[in-house]
Amino acid sequence: MVKYNPDRRKITLGYVPIRRDFFPPAAAIGIKDEVYNRFKSITDKLGDIDLIDIDDIVEGGILWHLDDVQKVVDKFTAAKVDAVMFPHLNFGQEEVVAKVAKELGKPVLIWGPRDPNPESDGTKSGPRAFDTQCGMFATTRALNRFGIPFTYIENCWTDSPVLEQGIDDFVRVVSVVKAFRGMRVAQIGTRPRQFLSVKINESELMRKFGIEIVPIWPEEVVQMVKKLKVGAKPSPMGAELAFGPVSIPETGEPDPRVKEIVDEIESQLDYSDAGHDRVETIAYVELAIMELAKMQKCQAVAVECWAFTNSKFGIASCFILGELFDRGLPAACETDIHAAIGAVMAEAAARYESPAFIADITIRDPEDDNVELLWHCGPFAKSLVKEDVDPAIVDCKGCYEIKHGPLTVVRFDQDNGEYKLLADEGEGTDGPKTNGNYVWFRVKDWVKWEKKLMYGPYIHHVSGVHGHYAHILKEACKYIGPVQHDSVEPVRDI
Repeated sequence: MVKYNPDRRKITLGYVPIRRDFFPPAAAIGIKDEVYNRFKSITDKLGDIDLIDIDDIVEGGILWHLDDVQKVVDKFTAAKVDAVMFPHLNFGQEEVVAKVAKELGKPVLIWGPRDPNPESDGTKSGPRAFDTQCGMFATTRALNRFGIPFTYIENCWTDSPVLEQGIDDFVRVVSVVKAFRGMRVAQIGTRPRQFLSVKINESELMRKFGIEIVPIWPEEVVQMVKKLKVGAKPSPMGAELAFGPVSIPETGEPDPRVKEIVDEIESQLDYSDAGHDRVETIAYVELAIMELAKMQKCQAVAVECWAFTNSKFGIASCFILGELFDRGLPAACETDIHAAIGAVMAEAAARYESPAFIADITIRDPEDDNVELLWHCGPFAKSLVKEDVDPAIVDCKGCYEIKHGPLTVVRFDQDNGEYKLLADEGEGTDGPKTNGNYVWFRVKDWVKWEKKLMYGPYIHHVSGVHGHYAHILKEACKYIGPVQHDSVEPVRDI
């Protein structure tokens, strides 16, 4: 399958075991390998994680002395770590944790194993050998004093499933933070004139979060399609378009990825309404958008879908946008930048195990007050199709229900400079058949949802992803800047 960004799952974690200076070192040294091996086995199981230790720069591979802090910071900066984990091998040393964390400015994980029976830890007088939980209290207080957000896993046994789940959750949080910080969203065309609801403030997004909006002219897509048809090498074209005609060879072999995309679509969906030629056009346009987004190092796109592809290529945009989701490039319709940002966050929380989708919140089930229709005219990824449904492309729009199961619904939005992230959960369920793409969404109390969405700062668009990730997105709000987590029902902490 042609993919946009196959490496986006990768996470690099700094691993810094710590101990207290005046505690007998033997006990902490004695459990160092056991703790590391447990962390390594968990992160290996999660996949696409590099665990960077400090064995080569700190004597014994355990941090406790201030003299070693800068060595750790320098190594992790060079390695471009996405987060730092501080397992406490005894009481720990809160000062070194705070200084490393402050310098790096990355998400922080605090954990330590439970102490053995104090009657059997070999101490006759003086401090016990570990007192790990006590030290975690000291470390987290120090982090609070330095204004450093952190995540912690409860003090549990090394082999506890609590530790495994906690690391999984933390990695997902880190995935969201990594995807959010410095995000670049390509904007292809302007918003539809009637859509006051999708207005944004570019300057605020840049200043507060480092999120950049990258305009791409619709004509650039047209010229890129022409290049792909003759196998010409893609190149940045903005200046060419502005100051003269684009140079494109008259003949050549089409880019082979186009046929690969066409064959994939035609083997998986009923395309009889669209026909082969329009499927081929779909493939060219989606590949052109991917090439332009890649040139500008974008993580998502937002497209003026009402007229752009119809006027330039004679096809609707809908199925193209679903295809981009399937290939790893979240794509919002109706130039909804905030929806694109929310979709990136949702996929990152899922660690890209499932594509997100962007839906209209449309109607309540006529027979069930707590079921709502999440629908759009055809831009949901084909990989999400419900098992017993025969998917089709009708008028170049996806036409199928998507699978049920747990769903996390997300909306990133703002009013008066204050940003909120609505993240809550429900369940995909049965409901009446309709056109386009859809899933019926069951919640505990739809009236609460409706009131939340009406009073805002939200609109009729939400991003959805399969799975339970509201608590992950809530935790990520600690790290991504001035974004307030919001929900309809209380969302648990991780």
